[in-house]
Amino acid sequence: MFKKLPGDEAQHLVSTTPDTAVVFRPAVVQTPAIITIVIFAWRLLAGLVRLTWRHPVALTVALAPGALCWLYGWRVALVTVTIPVSVLIPWAFFDRASFNRWMGWRLLAWWRLIWVYRRHWQPVMIVSGLGRHLRGRDYLPRIVRICCTSWADVLTVKMISGQSVKDWSDRIENLAHGFGAISCRVTVERSGLLRLTFPRCDPLAVPLPAVAIPAEPSVGPVEIGKREDGSPYRLKVHGTHVLIAGATGAGKGSFLWSAVRGLLPAMRAGLVQVWALDPKLMELSFGRAIFGDRYAADPAACADLLEAAVRVMQERADRFAGVQRNHVPTVADPFVLVLVDEVAFLTAYQSDKGLKVRISAALATLTTQGRAVGVGVMAALQDPRKEVMNIRNLFPDKIALRLDESEQVDMVLGDGARDRGALADLISPRPEQGAGVAYVRLESSPDPIRVRAAYVSDTDIRDMAALFTGDTMPIEMEGAA
Repeated sequence: MFKKLPGDEAQHLVSTTPDTAVVFRPAVVQTPAIITIVIFAWRLLAGLVRLTWRHPVALTVALAPGALCWLYGWRVALVTVTIPVSVLIPWAFFDRASFNRWMGWRLLAWWRLIWVYRRHWQPVMIVSGLGRHLRGRDYLPRIVRICCTSWADVLTVKMISGQSVKDWSDRIENLAHGFGAISCRVTVERSGLLRLTFPRCDPLAVPLPAVAIPAEPSVGPVEIGKREDGSPYRLKVHGTHVLIAGATGAGKGSFLWSAVRGLLPAMRAGLVQVWALDPKLMELSFGRAIFGDRYAADPAACADLLEAAVRVMQERADRFAGVQRNHVPTVADPFVLVLVDEVAFLTAYQSDKGLKVRISAALATLTTQGRAVGVGVMAALQDPRKEVMNIRNLFPDKIALRLDESEQVDMVLGDGARDRGALADLISPRPEQGAGVAYVRLESSPDPIRVRAAYVSDTDIRDMAALFTGDTMPIEMEGAA
């Protein structure tokens, strides 16, 4: 209820209803000071024990001079420090590899942990949404350990209870920028533990020369380049099918020709046959002498060659049925690798619908039934859309070079590949930096790896053709004589 009060210039309303609101105030419990001191002391002691357990070498190096100075005087401490330093410096100069393995990377990991990750961990976690600040307390993921290599920092992190891998993979850009890295990759180490890889540099920024032709015949895996960790990258071709996708100038030819180069001794020995489909007449035509009559460029000839490969596959399947389940390359039954450059032209872009149906049916048959009997397909294309290449999921192993759009990464490598660090859309378009750089996702592992295929020049291809024909011609002539 309200009533008016008299006044000369203004009327005021005054409530006559009594105020019955009840204000609830939370009870405040005063913690005794001794309990607070005990808690802080316990946390300090636990932190010191944890620090000693995780970094015994670093603590020994830091505390030993002070302890010696206190016990024996500064002269003894100075001599004790000078002798190891005088040994470590020449070791680092004359045998850098062993020094890094035993000392260098450990010291760098300790420094990076203190100066980069511990220093920025809380703000990066909170701002990116991977940590929580509730009721005055921070709930943060915990760094379990850190290792440094020549090119990256590798952190093992324990997630907060209730988090998922997707929570981290959706924030790889936040993590990369937060810690000043080029990129970030997330992989699962085991339940509750993640491995975060932060590259410090790009070891694949320099083009690689063609890999030397192997001395012994083998069907693979064939060495075609280098992995990001510096180890050789070997591509499996026998017992699988490989799909290579990349924009124009991304370096698809480096993978095709490096595979042929690695199989050349086995081709000379009769253990491998490479059948080449080259509708562009630009890439595989340099090696026509290597392929012989198993080369096709016209769409009709490509359809005939693919159907011939299907007949070889079916004939082997009839003979192998009930006898063997895996193919072993022999001269009688060599491994057949079908190379298809720009497969999208054959399956989507040409005008003859009859040829498209024949080619698509033959490729589908080979990719579903061929690898058990020693017939593999390695196909390259520019446009990975489903309507262009509707059998891309039939290729167990996939390679993504530079792509135009981020959505294309998952089209090629499978769902979630980009969230796991396969940033194929960010590969440099400059040939000297990005040609041949790719992310590979194998059938046996969902985690993509970054590699670079060696560049096989036109001169290298002509030398390969001359070597192949030069080695086989004398044998054929001797057999005819």
